[in-house]
Amino acid sequence: MRIKVCGMTLPEQVTALDEMGVDFAGFIFYPKSPRFIGNKISPEKMRQIRGHIAKVGVFVNMAYDELMKTVEDYRLDMVQLHGDESPHYCEKVANYVTIVKAFRLTDNDPIDWIVRPYHEGSDMYMFDTLGAGYGGTGRKFDWNVLKKASIEKLFFLSGGIEPGDEERLKEFMKEPVAKKLFSVDINSKFEIGAGVKDMEKVKMFVKTLKG
Repeated sequence: MRIKVCGMTLPEQVTALDEMGVDFAGFIFYPKSPRFIGNKISPEKMRQIRGHIAKVGVFVNMAYDELMKTVEDYRLDMVQLHGDESPHYCEKVANYVTIVKAFRLTDNDPIDWIVRPYHEGSDMYMFDTLGAGYGGTGRKFDWNVLKKASIEKLFFLSGGIEPGDEERLKEFMKEPVAKKLFSVDINSKFEIGAGVKDMEKVKMFVKTLKG
């Protein structure tokens, strides 16, 4: 199972994630986020981060030209769109870089209907919990809402995943819908402070889930 650790702000922790076998590092380019990367890691520093870990930029309703410039400056491998981006906007971005369209869900949302307009213009989906604002909420996502959905794209599973969830995730992986589960996404439940990860917690999670 692939693992993404989002909300990274320290280059040395990104390098450590790479060494422990984490697949994706997420960097938040949303100024209202406490994990906003803009004043923490410069494009030059980002380009100096080596290794196999893929760099994912997280954006919320950013103007197309600004987003594309950021992708180029920071040499991002993927883009995660976490706002109200239209299917047309997603398609434009997907012409140049792999995109993950995030959907913030409640328990009763008609998932098949919500994702359908984005099928052609997105490479992958992410399912997270609906909150008051944009971005991750840290609130637990009820994975059961996905069991009856017909999801035809690979997807990331997010929403308050925390230490101790490994066995529940392994059980979910046995569900038919999990055939399209591409990666799990962790963030705030593995932190000492905003953007600073508890690396021992991450290490144990990776070892247990990938072991």
